[in-house]
Amino acid sequence: MPEMPEVQGLVDFLAARATGLEITKATMASFSALKTYDPPIDALKGTTVTAARRHGKFVDLETDAGTHLVFHLAKAGWLRWYEQLPATVIRPGKTPIALRVGFDDGSGFDLTEAGTKKSLAVYVVRDPAEVPGVARLGPDPLDDTFTLEVFAGLLAGRRTQIKGVLRDQSIIAGVGNAYSDEILHAAKMSPYALAANLDDADVARLYDAMRTTLTDAVTQASGKPPADLKDAKRRGMAVHGRRGEACPVCGDEVRSVFFADNSLEYCPTCQTGGKLVADRRLSRLLK
Repeated sequence: MPEMPEVQGLVDFLAARATGLEITKATMASFSALKTYDPPIDALKGTTVTAARRHGKFVDLETDAGTHLVFHLAKAGWLRWYEQLPATVIRPGKTPIALRVGFDDGSGFDLTEAGTKKSLAVYVVRDPAEVPGVARLGPDPLDDTFTLEVFAGLLAGRRTQIKGVLRDQSIIAGVGNAYSDEILHAAKMSPYALAANLDDADVARLYDAMRTTLTDAVTQASGKPPADLKDAKRRGMAVHGRRGEACPVCGDEVRSVFFADNSLEYCPTCQTGGKLVADRRLSRLLK
């Protein structure tokens, strides 16, 4: 799933490449992906892109008509950019393409989604706050106002595992499964530690790890075209997606815990005192 650094990379790319261009095409190929009806998708045609912004994991293209094209790529979605948009007709239900947007200089992009579970979401709104997922977002962890004190306040009293807290978009916006693994590894903290049990030193260490990990990842994503962002993300991971490999810090084997259709990765030596994390249903450490 694209998370804050990759989404910020997409936003930076779109801000540089699409700002000032007129939208000449906005075609849905997956009608289930369009979550709004007023304004209609056709209202984007003839408008000019004035800005690109990020709200958590949402991309927001603003136009001079006051309409916003907002989209969330979900787990398996991506943006494919073309300097020359293909002239082929997209057939609903026969393609991984959910939305095609074209500009007056011939360029454009497709929003695509792999797999059978379709979660990619597209919204055309007059205000990004009309998108439910945007309206309930917590603070952005790289915002200047997101201080250690703010972070500590968000954790205080939460009898919730810290892995879940980091992933909860209503608490902190933009962090998902991959970067929560990376942040916890950098902080040398178990994913099953309870937020309410962290002392001041733990909170400060986790805060620094989050800010550093995300800042470095955003820097790595900056300036890269969409086609290169996924590989850049994978190369930058220390533990996520690296089950069975050696931890780059201590050399121990990176382990996984599987749950639903996802997994978390961690280093026992760095994060759990050498203990292996138990089955997900137990949510406790093996004795």
